[in-house]
Amino acid sequence: MYYINCFFIYSFIGFIFEKLIGLIISNSFDSGILYGPITPIYGFGVIIILIISKYLFYHLHMNRWIETIITFLSLIFILTFLELLGGLLIENLFNISTWDYSNLMFNIGKYISLEISIIWGFLALLIIYLIHPKLDKFIIKIPRFVTIIMLIIFIIDLILTLVKIM
Repeated sequence: MYYINCFFIYSFIGFIFEKLIGLIISNSFDSGILYGPITPIYGFGVIIILIISKYLFYHLHMNRWIETIITFLSLIFILTFLELLGGLLIENLFNISTWDYSNLMFNIGKYISLEISIIWGFLALLIIYLIHPKLDKFIIKIPRFVTIIMLIIFIIDLILTLVKIM
């Protein structure tokens, strides 16, 4: 249940993050494809961040700076792949494109770019060292029934989204 709770918390935070960035950059208020305030790619991304960083910190046994650099670089590649996979899946399943990095200098197609990948790396470190340690105290206290209710609402949202596009 812990990682399911992480998924929902960070999917919601990602939703808010995208709304704020969209308003600042383009006066747009779009985030993701679901009806509710959830952007799942952020939830999946943070779960990956938590699992990879835990694994690397447990197995590397190096200077903390070197571990952090290795974690940073590893997560850049993994999160960039996740972003590419998410963009391609959304485009192929829903026939829409929710982001496009073609206008950035170091893009590789429309779904990934070096500039954004580096930002994901820094955000991953921010999550590992600052955000998650604070939220972890809250996440572990979420009752099981609340997780089940969030899961049911999420499944309903997924079904409504699928019905809308078909």
